[in-house]
Amino acid sequence: MKFTLIAGPCAIENREDPFHIAETVKGICDRLDIRFVFKGSYRKANRSRLDSFTGIGDQEALGILQEIGETFEVETLTDIHESHEAAHAARYVDHLQIPAFLCRQTELLLAAGQTGKGVNIKKGQFLSPEAMRFPVEKVQSTGNENVWVCERGVTFGYGDLIVDATAIHRLKQHGVPVIMDCTHSVQKPNRTEGVTGGDPSLIETIARSAAATGADGFFIETHPEPQRAHSDPHTMLHLDHLEPILEKALTIRQALHA
Repeated sequence: MKFTLIAGPCAIENREDPFHIAETVKGICDRLDIRFVFKGSYRKANRSRLDSFTGIGDQEALGILQEIGETFEVETLTDIHESHEAAHAARYVDHLQIPAFLCRQTELLLAAGQTGKGVNIKKGQFLSPEAMRFPVEKVQSTGNENVWVCERGVTFGYGDLIVDATAIHRLKQHGVPVIMDCTHSVQKPNRTEGVTGGDPSLIETIARSAAATGADGFFIETHPEPQRAHSDPHTMLHLDHLEPILEKALTIRQALHA
């Protein structure tokens, strides 16, 4: 599998930012010869607080995702939270993503697999790499072999997520591509104000480590001004910092394959 970058804003919040991000990241990936999959959540269903931003409307957001794919000739991905969403979302994007907390939901996994689209399964913070065999098998049982698994850290107490340096190697034993989520891995969940925090200064460290341990690609949420985003402003990577991080990670990857 060609080294892949799944990147975009956490959520589709307007039309201007996703188009700017897609154009910028496509240019970077073209220069570095990386496969680019544009990511944007059309709906945010897994928020802590009732008053948290959930989206601009399903059809508007899905339409923006479809337009980005057609305009820039890139693959697109969005996450789904319930089984009835799979077939509808699949009309607009090339890949579906299963959120980490839902990676054991059988009906959701089967519905995603039945669309024939690529399925990126986030590993639950509560699961071992070995246990991800079962979500993969559920999707594959539909005849869909286009499955990825995505590491995003494990729960440690209440304050931080911890990334296990052995996880990439162990996940690769399932025979599917392994993506490292470099932005959600730096989250600080379960804060008392009900808004997830994070430390984006650690994103580069996560990326370097994942490149060294054999990741097939990265998942990186990015934004030109993360602080004004309605969703995950504390973990998204500033768009200006993306290219140097990718360059360093690719240097590590190439050195190991020399």
